[in-house]
Amino acid sequence: AGALEHCDCYVLLWSPQAALSEIITEEVRQVRERANATNRPGIIPIQIGQVASVNSDLSDYLAGLQSWEWRSSTDAPAIVEAVQNQLIAPQQDNRLAEKDSSVLPALIPPDSPSTEPELPVGQVPLESTFYIERPPIEAQCYQEIAHPGALIRIKAPRQMGKTSLMARILDQARKQGYRTVHLSFQLAPSDVLGNVDKLMRWFCLCVSRSLRLPNQLAEYWDDIFDGNYNSTSYFEQYLLAASNSPLVIGLDEVDRVFAYPEIANDFLGLLRAWYEKARYGDSDSDTWKKLRLIVIHSTEVYIPMNLNQSPFNVGLSIELPELTLEQVQDLTQRYRLDWTLNQIEKLMRLVGGHPYLLRVAMYHVAHQTIAFEQVLEQAATEAGVYSDHLRRHLWNLEQHPELANAFSDVVTAKTPVSLRTILAFKLHSLGLVTLASNHVTPRCELYRQYFCEHPAMDEIELT
Repeated sequence: AGALEHCDCYVLLWSPQAALSEIITEEVRQVRERANATNRPGIIPIQIGQVASVNSDLSDYLAGLQSWEWRSSTDAPAIVEAVQNQLIAPQQDNRLAEKDSSVLPALIPPDSPSTEPELPVGQVPLESTFYIERPPIEAQCYQEIAHPGALIRIKAPRQMGKTSLMARILDQARKQGYRTVHLSFQLAPSDVLGNVDKLMRWFCLCVSRSLRLPNQLAEYWDDIFDGNYNSTSYFEQYLLAASNSPLVIGLDEVDRVFAYPEIANDFLGLLRAWYEKARYGDSDSDTWKKLRLIVIHSTEVYIPMNLNQSPFNVGLSIELPELTLEQVQDLTQRYRLDWTLNQIEKLMRLVGGHPYLLRVAMYHVAHQTIAFEQVLEQAATEAGVYSDHLRRHLWNLEQHPELANAFSDVVTAKTPVSLRTILAFKLHSLGLVTLASNHVTPRCELYRQYFCEHPAMDEIELT
């Protein structure tokens, strides 16, 4: 983080390995967030070699940026010139690029049906055979989204399948002829999140663009009113009125708003108000019945809110559980793995029913890059299949010493630990711990082994 403060240009070498790396994804997220807020550093993605699979989160963070491809040394002069231009005027390329980049290859490869065991890289594609349903959750969500004025709340730690579930709800809505929008708050610049009027303008404009509707903010925004009133008018008189079909909006990574309590109260209160508008029974209710919301978050809502203004105590609440033994057995069959029940139980003792961690192991064994026994033996080491995943968590903890110290207490304790509520919630949102009342334990044995023994944890404690 300190190096980024003095960085003018961030060059991402976009190799097949980098395209799948969790730690690269986290670093690019922080770079993009800083670039959106301060116009520096400039970001230049350079593709090296054929990129077959891409982390979907990384794809979002690089959306709109001009990319370059390095095929041979003859490409070097043009790339060097691009870096030099970025150093001169970084602000020109940090926002969505509007220049013609047709001479450049596509950065993100097109979607294709999954025919081979796939490495988990973010959202599970709609056509993938490796998405495991968790009955009755999917059926409940598909039924709920058809109800006028519906609101679905999906909560689970990172990499538990929230976005994959939302993608399927949106797909189900499209099949019913509904208009759909997927909006991730990871893409919202910090200066936008810190100002309620900017946030509401950003929100309305993002929805407009997703629906391919002209920007009409100037028509509906009046400075005498606040952002909530103006955005309500924009939705009621424009976005919802533009079509008779329902509008389903999936709001991903809503946790980012929690870091700004006053803004969060306004924005979340607005979502609740829109939900209630569909239930007034007046002339405007029919308009608001067309709006259906899906709200995704990773942690408990730790900001104080009036219960009557909170969207988190209405609608359908979904908390994604870990996969069951039977569901894990189903997943092994989809990876064409002939594992015994004893092998499956051994892996689950290490990583629990965590869908991402299970799929990582299955992918590598299915591709014969490692034997099952080696997965278990090397799991908590830098040579194991989880090394990139574990380093990302370690890197995150290094940026937040207070969290690191709290987690160190958890992994070294023999019994569940009591932590300050905010620390427990943040560790839970990262997927590192499980919560039971006021007691905190490591989410899985893999995390206990790696972080209990890693020397960097002691170094963080000394800072």
